[in-house]
Amino acid sequence: MQADYWIQRWREGRTGFHRERVSDSLVRHWPSLGVDKQARVLVPLCGKSLDMLWLAEQEHEVHGIEVSGIAVRDFFDENDIQPRVEQRGRVHHWHAGALHLWEGDFFEIGNAHIGRMDAIYDRAALVALPAPMRERYVAHLRELAADAPILLVTLEYDQSCMEGPPFSVTDAELERHFSTTHTIELLEDIDLMAGDEGERFRQRGLTAMREKIWRVAS
Repeated sequence: MQADYWIQRWREGRTGFHRERVSDSLVRHWPSLGVDKQARVLVPLCGKSLDMLWLAEQEHEVHGIEVSGIAVRDFFDENDIQPRVEQRGRVHHWHAGALHLWEGDFFEIGNAHIGRMDAIYDRAALVALPAPMRERYVAHLRELAADAPILLVTLEYDQSCMEGPPFSVTDAELERHFSTTHTIELLEDIDLMAGDEGERFRQRGLTAMREKIWRVAS
């Protein structure tokens, strides 16, 4: 999934992945990371997620990275926030208070733009990428945040029944990505077909899908 794919989806309004509320899993499990209130938190492929507002309310400095200018603009407009916008090469930095949204290609945004992150919240980034890109994504996360703890959400389902995104990411794949540098702890395992999103995925051919919440820490 190249940048143009997501830009087009936002342009066409095909954003079924966006939630109109703060994630209950974030609220339940964020404290398990044990990060300081002033921690700088990275939210990759953030869209216009309301989870960023919640993280800012916890007194964190929140840095979201998003390729779609529509998503970034909507985030500030829909939450009645007036940002400042600065251009740094091909990247636009939208910021207001503790909220910093970086509009640009995730792989082109580095520490020279955002500095070093203290924690990561990934609800919809890893699962948005096909397998070949996930290796590159994890490597870039390490460049941005080194050994920072991660609250990570994955989905697991029979990939032969539905084309991603979102993609299925198995426990074994997580082990490959992180086990040499981090401890991986499963915090919650949720049957998504029994929840609000079940019907949407049944229409795409699934009969089973699980959402898993992980604490990944060095």
